[in-house]
Amino acid sequence: MTEIKYPDITVNIIGQNGNAFCILGICKKAMERAKLPQIEIDAFMAEATSGNYDHLLATVMAWFNVE
Repeated sequence: MTEIKYPDITVNIIGQNGNAFCILGICKKAMERAKLPQIEIDAFMAEATSGNYDHLLATVMAWFNVE
């Protein structure tokens, strides 16, 4: 099992609108609340949007604690 990049940031995407843009918005807001630098937010967005929907979910789980 790989380590989560930001285990202190929790995103609640379970039971939410499964739309990819909604998930990206939830993650971006969580990163902004955690005061991560814009370069990290940009890196996450680039990685999360570089593949299909499954890749998006895998990226979210690799970067954050998911509820």
